[in-house]
Amino acid sequence: MANDVVYQIQQQLNLLKKSTQECGVEIEKTRQMQEHHSINFYKHHQISVQLDNGQFQEHSQEYIRWKEWRDKVATELRQSFNNLKLQTSTLANRHLDMIKQIKELQYRVLDQELNKWKREQQLSGNGQPFTNNLDTIQKWCEDLAEIIWLNRQQIRQLEMIQEGLNIPSQESSMNILPELSDGLNLLLDSLVKSSFVIEKQPPQVLKTNTRFSATIRLLVGTKLNVHMSPPVVTASIISESQANSLLRAGHTKKNRSEYSSGDIVNNKQTMEYHQSFGQATGQLSVSFRNMSLKKIKRAEKKGTESVMDEKFALLFWSEFSIGNGEFHYQVCAPSLPVVVIVHGNQEPHAWATILWDNAFAEWGRQPFIVPEKVPWLQVANTLNMKFKASCGRGLTEENLKFLAGKAFSFRNLGYNSDCSNLMITWSQFCKEPLPDRSFTFWEWFYAVMKLTKEDLRGMWMDG
Repeated sequence: MANDVVYQIQQQLNLLKKSTQECGVEIEKTRQMQEHHSINFYKHHQISVQLDNGQFQEHSQEYIRWKEWRDKVATELRQSFNNLKLQTSTLANRHLDMIKQIKELQYRVLDQELNKWKREQQLSGNGQPFTNNLDTIQKWCEDLAEIIWLNRQQIRQLEMIQEGLNIPSQESSMNILPELSDGLNLLLDSLVKSSFVIEKQPPQVLKTNTRFSATIRLLVGTKLNVHMSPPVVTASIISESQANSLLRAGHTKKNRSEYSSGDIVNNKQTMEYHQSFGQATGQLSVSFRNMSLKKIKRAEKKGTESVMDEKFALLFWSEFSIGNGEFHYQVCAPSLPVVVIVHGNQEPHAWATILWDNAFAEWGRQPFIVPEKVPWLQVANTLNMKFKASCGRGLTEENLKFLAGKAFSFRNLGYNSDCSNLMITWSQFCKEPLPDRSFTFWEWFYAVMKLTKEDLRGMWMDG
């Protein structure tokens, strides 16, 4: 993450914190003004009672003195009432402006920076180096949660001041307060649900009856006091059709029993609060270390599809409340696609499915759609990334040109031939056998990579 992005976001957060603090001071002054206004209102009522019950003889000096006092208090009341209306209206408009800024900044943190982190996490599955800046993103989410929560409290204080003044909402600009409160609640809802993330993905090629792990983190867990009553997280495995159903359901409450396509043991854990030395804030997370997939329910295959083409996802669920039960959340996070295998010989093709998905899936796609063909240049870059991560050194230009000749079955491909813009299909990549051979391009590449990694790594690293 570029340092200027970190600086810009932190500066915006600092400005919002400062504005929120200033509003808090102004609201406290306004509350004291309103209390003084209420005392004067009661005083005016008491004087009126004294004057109206005939205690003083009309036109007497005492009567005139009390009447002048009542008139003075009435003038003060009108003035303080108008001042309070103006002040509360000004504060409401300041909050309206602040909520717009919070919304824009939250979009930047969640929809840009957090999604960028998720995309880089996905590409790291193909071997791309991963700069894990989740702690920085957590700090931003925590600051946003604090700012939103304080603004909610301030809106409530303004509503109480409005109630104390008996201003009909339709007669003043104060009628925007419920709208502001709803807007903040929506921002909080989005922040909480988006901050439930898979910090460490489960393996994307998943063999049945084999132990595997994953780590889940709630980025706003410590700031909203969720860690005081840590929630339970449950894992299930879902099919492509169930992943689509989950996407269509959006933020509506879901029935967990509808989202399962297999049996996972050790799939339930309670989140824990962790704080390392030197950390400004702790983490609310859970590590599943001993999960195992015992059974899988597969969809019917079409055409040339095999079990190694079928994609699933691990789905992590939790439910918890914040604000003394005022808000109840159901959160879920689907993993990157996984391919389920039962035999080791299914692993090469399964990795082809995962490699293609990690590299070429469009962000926000319908699960788990991928392009049927892509430019060779993109495939070459992906293969180079995978080979470098596996064997310690990347492929040369000559190596990549040789691979292009292999993939497109060119017998005498000259070194100067440019295949960058040629399209290679999924079928060419890992379905169709190479000419006069019983194996596919991917099977050949995977075997070469395995051989280099296991037996020739030293020589390969030496060049």
